[in-house]
Amino acid sequence: MSNPVDHAPAQPLTFRRYKDGDHKPLAWQQEIFDADHSHKCPTYIQSTPPCQGACPSGEDIRGWLNIVRGVEKPPAGVPWQEYAWRRLTEANPLPSVMGRVCPAPCESGCNRNQVEDFVGINSVEHFLGEWAIEHQLAFPKPTESTGKKVAVIGAGPAGLSAAYQLARKGHAVTIFDERAELGGMMRYGIPGFRTPRTVLDAEIQRILDLGVVTRMNCRIGTDVTLEQIQAEFDAVFLGLGAQSGRPLPVDGSEAPNCVTATAFLKAFNDGRMQHVGKRVVVVGGGDTSIDVATVARRLGHIDQIHESDRPENAIAGFAAHDAALLSRRQGAEVTLTSIFAIEKMQASKHEVEHALAEGIAIRGGMAPVAVIRDAGGRATALRVIRCEAKIVGGRLDVKQIPGTEEDIEADLIVSAIGQAVDFTGLEVLNNGKGGIASDKNYQVQGQAGMFVGGDVVRPHLLTTAIGHGAIAADGIDRHLRSEPLDKRPKIDVHGFDLTRKMVEKGLKIGTIDQPTWGTDASPGAIHNYDNRSDRYVIPHSELFLGHFQYTARQRRKIVTLSAEEALSNFEERMLPLLEAQAQAEAKRCMSCGQCFECDNCVVYCPQTAVFKVPKAKSTTGRYVDTDYSKCIGCHICKDVCPTGYIQMGLGE
Repeated sequence: MSNPVDHAPAQPLTFRRYKDGDHKPLAWQQEIFDADHSHKCPTYIQSTPPCQGACPSGEDIRGWLNIVRGVEKPPAGVPWQEYAWRRLTEANPLPSVMGRVCPAPCESGCNRNQVEDFVGINSVEHFLGEWAIEHQLAFPKPTESTGKKVAVIGAGPAGLSAAYQLARKGHAVTIFDERAELGGMMRYGIPGFRTPRTVLDAEIQRILDLGVVTRMNCRIGTDVTLEQIQAEFDAVFLGLGAQSGRPLPVDGSEAPNCVTATAFLKAFNDGRMQHVGKRVVVVGGGDTSIDVATVARRLGHIDQIHESDRPENAIAGFAAHDAALLSRRQGAEVTLTSIFAIEKMQASKHEVEHALAEGIAIRGGMAPVAVIRDAGGRATALRVIRCEAKIVGGRLDVKQIPGTEEDIEADLIVSAIGQAVDFTGLEVLNNGKGGIASDKNYQVQGQAGMFVGGDVVRPHLLTTAIGHGAIAADGIDRHLRSEPLDKRPKIDVHGFDLTRKMVEKGLKIGTIDQPTWGTDASPGAIHNYDNRSDRYVIPHSELFLGHFQYTARQRRKIVTLSAEEALSNFEERMLPLLEAQAQAEAKRCMSCGQCFECDNCVVYCPQTAVFKVPKAKSTTGRYVDTDYSKCIGCHICKDVCPTGYIQMGLGE
């Protein structure tokens, strides 16, 4: 077991608004000075932080991190862990799964990267998901039923997300899936050592406990027609997924031992495939290809293999393995090729590091040319050529280097270059590009009451599918209520709700426009409060980064295996943070775009114009206020606000 080592920065970090030699003021729009004062006064602007703006499921990340760190207090009698989990699961009902497998684009967008290192959002989500399972938390059931019935086709992350959100709104939901168990690619595509099945089952069961009904081993388009579903239900959500793999587009790829990644992983997760060949070549570069390679490394090979016992036959569903032979399992030589250089592959960096540690050879800058076959038609090698690949204008440009071809010997070749949708019986839905076309509400074009989400729209992340399901559920709900499908916000996320905190505090709520906006005459917010979360992501340039000191990230313990240790090791590698670690990591959050009650503005205001809201009236988001009769517009409060919550507006 090992942990990456944290290193302090080589040079001390300094952030100064002005540097030596500066002589020009900021842009005149921010510097409307008249002698010793200006006509600008502080305004309180709630913005979307970049972590949340980058989250495909639109979680209120800043909100639940502020709960974990203790800034936002839960209602009386509610543990902070539960309150944070409930805030998190408003957007994502599968936090323990996503906390393990999501590549966390939120962390790439985190403004803390400008200080030293991102906040470990994924690891805190993992902790909250585990705490909820351990304490058997359940989702509250809706108080009343709408009497409307919705069919959800597909039990992957998109379908489960849609079912969860629709059930919470009081609709009767039935999930249809062609598999025997729920989970889609989370169960049949991701190996159990990355997503423990007990965890997946626990988080799915919570959704079913809302009253969701399932009809398994039932494929729409063959077992039941889409027309029958439409006749029986008031609305339909299509979460078909893209569970058909793409074969290699080269000569010889029809060889029986040249298979797709989706077929390979399904055979493994079904328990059919118990070993692979001695030499395995995986073509890809994304997380799926890493999953295939690490599974192959664990399965290894056996010397005495019967013709009927080859891995491609297991994938086709015909294998019958001898347990005595499997006890003599030996390591497999696994090679992963990618058209991109290793550092530019799409796979998560830490997954690449694990694969390398486990003895998997990763060869970047290699494009497949042909599958070499023997006289019987079986693949014996993959011919590759060195190449240079890059994205130009949104399109992939691959330039091969003549004369650099070579053959990589293989007993099994796995194509992990993408996925496709199986439209058998549903051909009418195919938009001609292998997907289903929809609008911004994810309603199928020309099909009122039919919505779609997940990989069938655009193959992407599991958390993207969860976001699609939630947005589609909103559209379905409005459709069932005969309400117009309005345009979605520019920034489509679950934002912090100030009114929620006011209700919890027992404060009177006045007239509040949406998004929330307040003036000095409105009790709905505080002086000149404006919620711009639906249209503005706050950049690091709006923060006072000098407030934040270097703080090492709290890292999860991750078991790193050698090549020998990986063989036959199907135990989970990633362990959750401890409670104190989760709280410490949450405190690294800079709460971009929302007050985190640091008191800087109160302490540094020379006019004592900025003051704390009286405790009886204060909540998160209502912590400081301004006496505009004292304010001279000196900008100091804005300059020392770490989160960018205070902006300067014209004092009109």
